[in-house]
Amino acid sequence: MASPLEDPVLIRPFRGHTAAVTGVAFDANAAELVTCSVDRLLILWKLRTPCNAYRFSGHAEAVTSVEFSPDGRVLASASQDHTVRLWIPCIHGESSVLKGHTASVRSVSFSHDGYSVVSASNDKLIKIWSVCYQRLLFTLFQHTGWVCCAKFSPDGRIIVSCGEDKSIKIWDTRNKICINTFSDYEGFPTFVDFNPSGTCIASAGSNNTVKLWDIRTNKLLQHFKVHRAGVNCISFHPSGNYLITASSDGTLKILDLLGERLIYTLHGHKGPVLCVAFSKGGENFASGGVDAQVLLWKTNFDTLDYEEVLKHNFRRTHIDDPPHLLDVYPRSCHFHDEKITSVEVDPTFDVPDIQTPDPVIIDIRTSSYISTPGTFFIFWCLWCKCFYNF
Repeated sequence: MASPLEDPVLIRPFRGHTAAVTGVAFDANAAELVTCSVDRLLILWKLRTPCNAYRFSGHAEAVTSVEFSPDGRVLASASQDHTVRLWIPCIHGESSVLKGHTASVRSVSFSHDGYSVVSASNDKLIKIWSVCYQRLLFTLFQHTGWVCCAKFSPDGRIIVSCGEDKSIKIWDTRNKICINTFSDYEGFPTFVDFNPSGTCIASAGSNNTVKLWDIRTNKLLQHFKVHRAGVNCISFHPSGNYLITASSDGTLKILDLLGERLIYTLHGHKGPVLCVAFSKGGENFASGGVDAQVLLWKTNFDTLDYEEVLKHNFRRTHIDDPPHLLDVYPRSCHFHDEKITSVEVDPTFDVPDIQTPDPVIIDIRTSSYISTPGTFFIFWCLWCKCFYNF
């Protein structure tokens, strides 16, 4: 019989930011979590005992996005100060400034080989940068409004972007051209990403929706409207079978993409939830919100039989129409609204409140510079020298 012990569990909150948390990301081993905030700071949380934290400053305005490189040795951040920064997460606090955008940078993301980063900006441009040489490689332009997000495909051959011009665009990185556009006339997409296989993309919408598109057939596969306010962020489980969403309605929701159903609604943040991300292995996920909190969760659900979860947890679900079960690739898209049974998880009631003290946060004095070709190798040597002392 399914029990609350098999539901997602709040491991602990982290408090250290003084304003809304706008980005969360795990390193490859789920040993570290990095967060960014409107308070202009990045905090690197060491998740293994003893739990330590390090706070990095350098951006002049709110930090909007942060991500680890695939090997965990470099951080990339984006900011309203019009810059992208590359950081070596060590006690020296070295960072390199990438300048080129002329407006707020909304997102930054690494290619899966770690050699490039892509940034999206309110200047309506997408820029691709070399990590090694820390210089601009090329610029993509066809959006007619602010660009909210841009991501590389798993094989690095294409980029997906979305913007306030109500479009999602697919770009060929080799020929540097837009090869397809999906339009969403109900609202504008706020976030977009590839599934782990690179065959589909998912978008979050300002009109409370989540949509999945097959980029091979250019068709809308699934359409969920399970939130009561705009969806700000999404993250695929590494299996590709689950999607977690973060919304301004104050909740996280977990969607079973194979069964095409909502299975969990998670509470815990006080106010809009702005960001969420699974760890690379899928065992944990983290969320951040306007309440300046970072919540670390244990997944638990990815090995369970959800029919049993729903069957034996009626006392904690909304009694309504049963889930609509369909094949993962239906011939036409199917709309799923919020009248769907889901297990509600509220840490206030469902999870014992273990008062774990927050780790002591050490401020790192940051030095920064604008790199020239070849400087990265000095940068890299500094990381190798100080990593084991961090």
